[in-house]
Amino acid sequence: MNKWTGTSGRGLTDYPRPSVAVDVAVLTYSGGSLKVLVVRHRLGALALPGTFLHERELLTAAADRALSVKAELAQTSFHQLAIFDRPDRDDRGWVLSVAHTACLPESALPDSALLVDVYDDEAVSGLAFDHADMVRLAVTDLRTRYASYVDPDGLSGGTFTVAELRGLYEVIFDRPFQKDSFRRQVFDALESTGEMSRPGNGRPAETYRRRGDGALTAQAMAFLTG
Repeated sequence: MNKWTGTSGRGLTDYPRPSVAVDVAVLTYSGGSLKVLVVRHRLGALALPGTFLHERELLTAAADRALSVKAELAQTSFHQLAIFDRPDRDDRGWVLSVAHTACLPESALPDSALLVDVYDDEAVSGLAFDHADMVRLAVTDLRTRYASYVDPDGLSGGTFTVAELRGLYEVIFDRPFQKDSFRRQVFDALESTGEMSRPGNGRPAETYRRRGDGALTAQAMAFLTG
């Protein structure tokens, strides 16, 4: 194979290269709050599950490996967020990180999962590197998707009352929604299960599931994001 050289006469291996890592912000809804999954890093610091890219490995394969090895999550659906390339972001050397995100119901997480609260786009507990910035971006991504579709990640468990769905949305968007207005905006994206909830206290309420893909109208999106 011919070795490529540029106009300067230098080949690819003549240029300094950063290490490449992948990190994954896994969000969930637990105990009435938004949380992010973390792992113990060096010296006990908390960090998102991540790993270094192996030679000729796909980024998706590395992210999947990080979730499997570091977080005990197999066959998890995730997508890429952004590249974090500040030269001093890692004290070990020049490391680029390709951030990914996933959102899973709490029931899909292992019992050993370590979760920290997310409030106002930021993990409450301090995270290593620039992982807090990755969490902020993951929450922004989450809000965009939840403004477009009713609970696309099934955080509400698949069936829910409108009050339960509203509680989820208030946590995700970090703001209150007026009860009747919220119901009007999301109702056409729901279908009744024909069953009633059985709460320990209070009156039973009708339960719903997403209708089709749960797509929301432009008016509903403006209501949720406004």
